[in-house]
Amino acid sequence: MALTSSEVKPAEVEVGRHRRLSPAWRGVIILAATLAILLSVNQLFNLRFFVGYTMLDNQYLYSLLGLLLPLTFLAFPIRGGMTDRRLPWYDALLAIVTIVVCCYFVATSEQNVDEGWEFAAPEQAVWFSVALWGLLLEGCRRAGGIALFIIVFIISLYPTYADMVPGPISGFATTFSDTAAYHALSTESVLGIPMRAFGQLVLGFLIFGVALQHTGAGRFFINLAFALLGHVRGGPAKVAIFSSGLMGSMSGSVITNVLTTGVMTIPAMRRVGISRSYAAGIEACASTGGVLMPPIMGATAFVMASILNVPYAEIAIAAVIPSVLYFFGLFMQIDAYSAREGLKGLPAEEMPTLRETFKEGWYFVAVFVLLVWMLVYLNREALAPYYATVLLIAINQVTSRGGDRWDMKKLLAFVEGVGLLFAELAAILAGIGLIVGALSVTGMAGTLVNDLIHIAGGSTILLLVMGAITSFILGIGMTVTAAYIFLAIVLAPALIQAGLDPFAVHLFILYWGMLSYITPPVALGAFAAATLAGSTPMRTGFEAMRLGSIIYFIPFFFVFNSAYIMRAPWPEVLTVAAGGLSGVVLLAGGLQGYLIGIGTLKGNPFVEWPVRLAIAVGGILLATPGGGLVPVSNTELNLAALVIAGPAAAVALMLNRRAASSPAI
Repeated sequence: MALTSSEVKPAEVEVGRHRRLSPAWRGVIILAATLAILLSVNQLFNLRFFVGYTMLDNQYLYSLLGLLLPLTFLAFPIRGGMTDRRLPWYDALLAIVTIVVCCYFVATSEQNVDEGWEFAAPEQAVWFSVALWGLLLEGCRRAGGIALFIIVFIISLYPTYADMVPGPISGFATTFSDTAAYHALSTESVLGIPMRAFGQLVLGFLIFGVALQHTGAGRFFINLAFALLGHVRGGPAKVAIFSSGLMGSMSGSVITNVLTTGVMTIPAMRRVGISRSYAAGIEACASTGGVLMPPIMGATAFVMASILNVPYAEIAIAAVIPSVLYFFGLFMQIDAYSAREGLKGLPAEEMPTLRETFKEGWYFVAVFVLLVWMLVYLNREALAPYYATVLLIAINQVTSRGGDRWDMKKLLAFVEGVGLLFAELAAILAGIGLIVGALSVTGMAGTLVNDLIHIAGGSTILLLVMGAITSFILGIGMTVTAAYIFLAIVLAPALIQAGLDPFAVHLFILYWGMLSYITPPVALGAFAAATLAGSTPMRTGFEAMRLGSIIYFIPFFFVFNSAYIMRAPWPEVLTVAAGGLSGVVLLAGGLQGYLIGIGTLKGNPFVEWPVRLAIAVGGILLATPGGGLVPVSNTELNLAALVIAGPAAAVALMLNRRAASSPAI
């Protein structure tokens, strides 16, 4: 069952969205990506090898835009379904115009800073600002979709009509030309937090993630998962959880993760008797959770670090217990389902051995050790991925045999993959910056907080529910990063002002934005997995929703008590973590109808559902942390869980013993 290099190939950023370009245009993407990598290395390492000096921040970010935004017009067609057509003249023209516009801003960046053009721009700068605004909107539409475009378009124009909207959402109005200048020339809009995070933090981790995929990490992680878990009951499903979690952590994309690991894990799950929809649901849940798992959590986590102005390592540490609870919940549900259905693992002789697996891919572990060491102990989050990438490629070239060692063709494929990923995120993040700028210039960023608290009637719980629903809805229509940034500006300050922990609030928004990938009606992760499994998309979505049910509660848990994100004394952290793990066991048992130590919860139909419901409710109570927003203590919640779940478990145990002692007919 050990995989070869030809069986696990790197997936595209979003399969089927990119235009199939001619070799010449692919060369343009490779050249632009190479220059962007060199530019970021020059800026972050202060090497001065481009122009003999370190660029101003705005000059650096304009240069990145000038290299990457044109690629969106080359790589993403004007409409979906046009990926097979050759590059039209108007897209080539848009790319050239974008380069010219960005070159103007690079050339005038020092004068912009010295003379304060964001509030008093010359006429020529205004016209270039209008051009950049329009190009960004179109690039954002192509890379992020029509829903994101509509939101960005309407809100970016908000300063021009801010004085005409109703009281709670009114602001200071500005002219169209002043708005355009502020968007393009200030450090609060296009060059605001999203783009700064991209240029200073995200780029390196994107390079590292693509390098991992192109050096055989997918095969290593899947083989490692099969070696550890393939032979146990429900083994292939547990392999999906393990491998997809690791792959999702490095890729940062749910869809890419499903399409990379699902091609191996879904057929293996089918082989041991797991239904199509259930297998696809498992893969979707595991791939979604991978994006929430340290040490690499995708682009959104790095943007979060910039917004909170903290080292990325603190974000990763805060996410440890929630991600462990999520994957533990998945694992326990799979184990309960396998025990209930009598599913076996794959034959041990077909599984790769740990020794063989580590012998072929030990350097992936070594590279991750270096990365974590630099993140946690040296606090060099901006530089760590570059060192890790160099080490990874160097070891791969020295130790790899056969298909993993890079030749020129594979090197160019790697750089092209980096360029496509850069272009997509740069267009989206710069577009989201327009929202930030619109709220900033009108003063809404400050007043909206009080308005939201007023609408919620001062109720923190209601604010949280509003935030959860809004995060979920925005997660359907735009990327998680875009939805997160929007709510981090609009909603997070209100929740923080209500007394909640800032880390908990921002993670809450991230988690609920991710839920759209496994929740119908638009469960994109589940639908992608359903395509691989040949199952009904909507049924797969509901299976994924049930399997990932613990993720609907976890965000509320760490908002209720920040011990869940390790921002409390250690005794309290250990207490809530133990309660969370125990509660997950009960919740998984109630949902799947099988509880470890008790056995099946199925039997008499008049008893089964009350028993399963009581055990599931007991699990939720056990996992819920006391104190804070919850007006009872941990001890009281634990006692309530025991009173509700204990008798139900006892009834199930008694029925199982009676059934076991009854003579077979």
